[in-house]
Amino acid sequence: MSRALVLGGGGPVGIAWEAGLLAGLAEGGVAAAQADFITGTSAGSVVGALIAMGRPPGEIAGPIIAEADRPRPIPQQVAEDRPGGPNMMLLFQKMQEAAAGVRDPAEVRREIGAFSLEAKTVDEAAFIGGFGRQLAEAGEGAWPGHAYACTAVDCETGEFVVWNAEAKVSLSRAVASSCSVPGVFPAITINGRKYMDGGMRSATNADLAKDYSKALVIAVRLAGGELGERMMQPLERELRVIRDAGGEVELITPDEASMEAFGANLMNPRNRPASAKAGLEQGRKAAEELTRFWG
Repeated sequence: MSRALVLGGGGPVGIAWEAGLLAGLAEGGVAAAQADFITGTSAGSVVGALIAMGRPPGEIAGPIIAEADRPRPIPQQVAEDRPGGPNMMLLFQKMQEAAAGVRDPAEVRREIGAFSLEAKTVDEAAFIGGFGRQLAEAGEGAWPGHAYACTAVDCETGEFVVWNAEAKVSLSRAVASSCSVPGVFPAITINGRKYMDGGMRSATNADLAKDYSKALVIAVRLAGGELGERMMQPLERELRVIRDAGGEVELITPDEASMEAFGANLMNPRNRPASAKAGLEQGRKAAEELTRFWG
């Protein structure tokens, strides 16, 4: 039996929730970090890299929960009212257009890439440096010994790329590229090309797990009702790819308490402690049922 863990995007808040969720699952005996393959997109690329390097989920979630005692300032680049910020509604519209398949998704991603390259953001080196601190124990240019991959999109061609050990690129640059939300963070230079958030292809890219007999998919979502269902349609197609290849799938999305903890802005670091704590509780509750699936 082969197992894959898929971690979706969701900004700094998503990182917190996923870390808490995995910690809660681990407490209940579900060692999701022991998957044969770990793949992450955007927020999921950070959590996935850390657990692939052997960091216990509780050690990732614990410091985030502790941030409640010392609230982090909201960085200017993610503030909702920042002066001179790009029109993020344009990004959301383009993302929905690509997901709907009305036009060639690669063409839409190229337009998003142009938006990314034109935006005024923080310095690329400074952005990468933030990931470098978190991933420093891997060593510059190194990759986790565990089978790990993260996703990105070429800004100019719209091509979807998967970074893994065979790609022979810096782990911190690969993760930074996967987290490069267009208009918010800088596109990342790798081998002379510019790359942006892998979420521009899909928030989860769960179909990368199609060759595994079991896939645990963790996906962040903000909305319920009709909007939430529309946002879930691309993921449902990806899960179908896994099932059609003979794999079993378990999907975890935020429960009501977690969605309330998220707030309206997944980029707001002040919502991280509550989101990590909500994820921890959700993981604890889900562990017993998942034990039968995960083994």
